[in-house]
This record gives sequence, C-alpha cells and structure tokens, in this order.
Amino acid sequence: MMLPIKNISASHKTEFYITTTLPYANSRPHLGHALEFVVSDAIARWQRLLGKEVYFLSGTDEHGAKIARAAQASGKKIKEFVDENALLFKKLIEILDISTDDFIRTSDQKRHFPGAQVLWRKFESSGDIYKKNYEGFYCVGHEAFVTQKDLINGKCADHGQAPEVIEEENYFFRLSKYTDLIRRAIASDDFKIYPQTRKNEILSFLDQGLQDLSFSRPVKDMAWGIPVPGDATQTMYVWADALSNYITALGFGSADLTRFKKFWPADLQICGKDNLRFHAAIWPGMLLSAGLALPKALLVHGFITSGGQKMSKTLGNVADPLNLTDRCGADALRYYLLSEISVFEDSDFSQDRFDEVYNSRLANGLGNFISRVAQMAANYFPEGFAKPLPQSLAEVPMEKQTTLQFFIDSLVWPNYKEAMAKYELKSAIDGVWRLLHMLDSYIQTYEPFKLIKTDPEKTKAVLWNLIYGALSAAWMIKPFMPGTSEKIFKIFGLDPSSQKEWLNIKVKPAKPLFPRKD
Repeated sequence: MMLPIKNISASHKTEFYITTTLPYANSRPHLGHALEFVVSDAIARWQRLLGKEVYFLSGTDEHGAKIARAAQASGKKIKEFVDENALLFKKLIEILDISTDDFIRTSDQKRHFPGAQVLWRKFESSGDIYKKNYEGFYCVGHEAFVTQKDLINGKCADHGQAPEVIEEENYFFRLSKYTDLIRRAIASDDFKIYPQTRKNEILSFLDQGLQDLSFSRPVKDMAWGIPVPGDATQTMYVWADALSNYITALGFGSADLTRFKKFWPADLQICGKDNLRFHAAIWPGMLLSAGLALPKALLVHGFITSGGQKMSKTLGNVADPLNLTDRCGADALRYYLLSEISVFEDSDFSQDRFDEVYNSRLANGLGNFISRVAQMAANYFPEGFAKPLPQSLAEVPMEKQTTLQFFIDSLVWPNYKEAMAKYELKSAIDGVWRLLHMLDSYIQTYEPFKLIKTDPEKTKAVLWNLIYGALSAAWMIKPFMPGTSEKIFKIFGLDPSSQKEWLNIKVKPAKPLFPRKD
C-alpha cells in the first residue's frame, strides 16, 4: 500500500504566489480577518502538497485618515498605535498556524516606500497622473471616495455612516483609460474571478465605464503616508499606496528583482467582496499603466455576519478569534470557518453553533473515530501491521462490488481534488466528513470489537482498512487542520514527509484529539 500522498502529488514543480489583502491596522483583528487568513492558508498548503514552491504574503495596511483618527482617539502616537495592532495580526497568524512566507507593513520605509514611489513614477511616464480640484463624498470607513449611488439613505451601506464632503486639489489617476483592457481580461478569464457571481458583478460595473480616481491627499489633511514623488505637499492616497504591497514585498523598486521576476504575476489574490472593485478594477488599472502583468486569478470571499449584519469593527458586532482559539484551539476554529462559512457567500456566526459543531463533528466525530480505531489496533495487534498483508485480507469488501481502499482511491480522492482545484473548500472538507461517516458505518458493519473473538485474521484486515481510511482523512485535512493531521500521523506511527510505502504501522493510543466541551 502506497502513501495517500501519491494521490496528491503533481508531476512537476512550479511556483505559486498567493496573497491576502492587508488588514487595516486601525484596531484588533476580528473573525473576518481569521476567515481570510484560513482560506488563504488552506489553499497555500494544498499547493505545497501538489509540489509547488509557494510564496504566501500577508501584512498590514497602516496609512490613511482612519488610522490617524483612531490613533488620536486612543491617545497614542500613530507609529506606536500601528505597531501594536500589527503585532496583534502577527499573533493571530501565528496562533491560527497560518503558513505565511512574508508579512509586509505599508509603514515600512525600507521595503515598501521605494517600490510604491517607483510605481507612481511609472504612472507618470504613462501619462496617467494629473492634478485637479475635486469635490466629492469621502467614506472614512472605506478610505475611499464614493458616489451618491453607493449610499443608502445618505449613508454608507457597509459602515452605516454618512460620508464627509471634501473639496481639495489632488493628483488623479487616469483609470478610465483602462476600462476596455480590464473588461477583456476578466471576460476572457485571462484574469479569472472566483466565483462567477463576482465576475458578473465586476463586468456589470465595468460596463458603466471606470472613472478617474483621486490618488493623493494634501499633506495638511493626511500627513501619515507615503510622500508623492516630487511633491512634498501631497501624500499618496491609501489605495495607491496599499495595493502596491503585492509587488513591493517581492522586491519591486529595489536593486534585487529576483523574487519579483520569479513570482509575479500572482497566481491567486484573495479579498473580501467589499474590496472587489479595488482589486478587480483599480489594481489591474495600476498594473496596466505600469506595464506589468495582471494577476492570474482573484478569489472573492463573502462576509461573516452576526445577526444578518456584516461583522465589522465599525459596527462593533465582532467576534474575537483570539478568544475562540484560547477556548477550543486553532484547528477547531479553522474547521468551523472552512466547513460552516461558505467561501463565496455570506454566512452567519453564532457561539452556540460553534460549540455544537465542535462537539458533534470534532469531539464525537473525527476525534472519537481516531480514538476507537487506534485503541482497537493497539490492543488487538500491539506488534503492529506489517506490510504486506495477504491480498485476501487487505480486500475485505465494504460492499460486494468494491474494497474500502478502492473506494477511497477511486472516488473520494478524485472528488476532493476536483473541489480543491476550484477552491471550493467547504465542498472538499465536507467530503472528508462524509468519508468519516462511511468509516463509522464500516465499523458497525464488521464490528471488529466482536470479530476479534472469532476471526483475528479478518479483524486485522478490517483494522488495516480503517487505518488506511484514517490516514487518507489525515492527508485530506492537512490543508485545513494541519495540527490535527500531524497528530493523527503520529498516532499511527507514520512520517508524512516520507514518500516510501507503509512497511510497518505500529499504533499508539492517544488522548482525545478534541475533548468535549460543556
């Protein structure tokens, strides 16, 4: 029997660059940030299992009027304020076991400033920067100018606040110039948008024609940011600044472009649906102006809601992911976010539902199954399971037509891989739990706890099949619940990094993976 990784590995190794958006460092992380981190991490880990060289970027967006106001309200200096919040996001990434390769901060004057300013110069060289007086509605929550049609009863739909009316002289970016090029790239899937509904949404928006954008603010109004090259009276607007992180983190604007040349364009960028226009219209326009390749794909996730409303710091209805992980562990929260929260649609969160899922699917489900199989294997066959078992024993049928191993290899794995290829993470992890239900049924069918009294040889074959199922599940949950996956491998005495056949399995009973919570 070969390792299940043989069902995963790609035939060749390539690069894969994946990015999250940069969370805005105006307050603590909330559950929506955890969702984006976990979704991105599951994809990054899957790509590594495929044998690809992954570069996984996250960071914090630390400039703009909202940051300055939040720092002032806290009674702290801006630098001190963003340093503290950036550390909280780093802590969340660490606690959730997010496998990032890099963390970029937009306040980093050595790594980020030079590349952002080089990009601005490229806009100028393309004739896409000009100056004019501007009057419009400014939403501090979005750090963006909005139009009347973006408002509901005069207020921002997402933040529930009326925008400010601002009149000032700014530099503008000629985004309108790139409407047709962006539309063609998205329509043809050269720049692919997941899901289809978000692709349709942005194409409908592009059909109206893009408008030129304010790309700077006067220093007197927004001193906290990157200076506009050649004009000390203006600060680069937060989106012109923040979006460039995806290439400055790779060394764009520096003397060493090795990483940039290797990994750009990004294979997948991930953002929330409220950032769709910024990432599917403004960012592509910036890249086209600079003569750079567009990302290959953008995955747009929905919101976590609470009582039907978007969970956001502005509305004050957030759940603290750090508290949830303290209570139940990182993998429990990762599982909940990836199985209960749809990647592409809005989903509601409640503490009661979180507790119910933890107990029913993790404590009583996965944890109980692994404990039962490990306990029986260790008690009945302490000498272990030597390879090879007689073929007749290995093929105890799940049904008359097939063996359990054949079923897993020929049906469960292909369905899982198809879902992962489409970034349908909920579908993939739901398939793993269907496998676990089937394995529970297999135990009830053969009752190895009774069979051992009459037919030890057949019992060994039954347990061998159950172990194969357990380790297949461990491989499948590795992108989703990496810590739990490693524990399962350890229980069954296997090294997941090995590409060798299973020659001998010696099972070690262990404490429950997920102790039940009252």
